[in-house]
Amino acid sequence: MSPDLTPVSARVLDEAIAWQLRLGGDAASNPLNAELQRWLNESAEHAKAWAQLGGIDRRLGTIDSPSARRVLQFNTSAKRRHAVSRTILGLALLGSLGIGLALQARPLPAWLADASTGAGEQRSLTLDDDSRIQLNSRSALDIRFDERRRVLFLHQGEVLIETAPGSDPRPFIVETAQGDLRALGTRFIVRREGDATRLIVLRSAVAAHPGDGQTGRTIGAGEQVLMHRNRFGYSSAAPTAADAWSHGMLVVDDLPLSELLKKLSEYRHGYLGLDPNLEPLRISGSFPLYDTDRALAALPFSLPVRIERHTDWWVKVVPAEPVAAASQ
Repeated sequence: MSPDLTPVSARVLDEAIAWQLRLGGDAASNPLNAELQRWLNESAEHAKAWAQLGGIDRRLGTIDSPSARRVLQFNTSAKRRHAVSRTILGLALLGSLGIGLALQARPLPAWLADASTGAGEQRSLTLDDDSRIQLNSRSALDIRFDERRRVLFLHQGEVLIETAPGSDPRPFIVETAQGDLRALGTRFIVRREGDATRLIVLRSAVAAHPGDGQTGRTIGAGEQVLMHRNRFGYSSAAPTAADAWSHGMLVVDDLPLSELLKKLSEYRHGYLGLDPNLEPLRISGSFPLYDTDRALAALPFSLPVRIERHTDWWVKVVPAEPVAAASQ
């Protein structure tokens, strides 16, 4: 039976993820199992959160050994890799593309924004009204609070927002190039995706209004929608553990491998590519964001791939075995 994917509270999700990381790959014989069972028995919500994470990890059926599972654990002491190239090719790339790499780490809007992050960075802020926000990697926003409104303008990237409880009469609004999102006492994620904005509501609701005067829509807890300037896409269920990135993890369920690499590339410098023959592959699992090399090292345990590394700046995922040439 598939786990119940309705949202659980942020606190319970935090605890479930923490248990997953403490147990690692030796869950069957781990002495913490008795403590975990007591935690599961405390609340039906605890059991639901654990089932959601476990349901995703069971999709990684080929990852059975303790060493393979440990590859997927989040290591809080892991240092992000920022080494320069180790070969002449890498040095040449660094020299010729120095400005481009600098802009990749922190694009131009980020240099000018009130709050921003570079590649692999996250940043938490408490605003003047006691609302809390967390910026994901490669993100930039402006903060515009005045007597009438509380406004965040998201230039790029992704932000997790938890509005402060209380009676502040000023509306809390997130603006993007595609329109406005008005919080209705809530916790939600806003992410820029090309010429669209993705809204994921984790608690309460958000009123979304496209910029070209189209009719607005209220998105409730557990829902997501893609908003264009002149229309909405279809709303759907929010991804499981959509805010896991705020805990340093990426949780995916049946995601195209190309999309996983796109997400990981937001947390590292240089080129991360995929052989076109691997485009059909999909993957599920939990991956550390603060050590993307560790995340990449997990892929060959569950997929027929290998990691081809020319330098720390030039990495490609290729077939484990050479692709046979087409018959004449």
